[in-house]
Amino acid sequence: MLIKSAEFFGSVADYKKCPKPELPEYAFIGRSNVGKSSLINAICNNSKLAKTSSTPGKTQTINHFLINKNWYLVDLPGYGYAKSSKMLREKWYDFILGYFENRENLVCTFVLIDSRLAPQQIDLDFMALLVETEIPFVIVFTKTDKLSQADLGKNLRFYKKKMLETWEEMPQNILTSAEKKRGMDQVLDLIDELNASYGK
Repeated sequence: MLIKSAEFFGSVADYKKCPKPELPEYAFIGRSNVGKSSLINAICNNSKLAKTSSTPGKTQTINHFLINKNWYLVDLPGYGYAKSSKMLREKWYDFILGYFENRENLVCTFVLIDSRLAPQQIDLDFMALLVETEIPFVIVFTKTDKLSQADLGKNLRFYKKKMLETWEEMPQNILTSAEKKRGMDQVLDLIDELNASYGK
């Protein structure tokens, strides 16, 4: 897929105020500081589209970007920011769950995982939540350029082994690097494929 246009469409703090569900949309979410904004900008080939910050947990709203005038890329608030209070974490949970349970045009969710880290329980729990709510998702391993090929392979094998302790199979996954533009085509090709069958 060629990105011909990518524009900020709107930002809301209540899923009920999201754009009318007339176009397919794809959500991007992950633990805070996973590199979500950088990845979105790399996918859309626009370094200023999603705001990046050195402060984890910057995104606190649902942000819609209209891509090629025919689908939405959705930047969702990150989870697991250590400094968030219990009340804020619970508010985030209700906020995000409301989005996932009510966006009928949500086609797929891209769950971003830092490839440098051992499996984090919060990521595993979140993916289990998506399964419970029957939300299709794909794992996107980020920052793969920060590791040697040997270390990356080792980490991925360990991640797969950990998931297979409770999962029947490893979910579909894509290896990415926003800095090296690795994996951008795979993400866009998947979205293109899903768009082709949307509504059929």
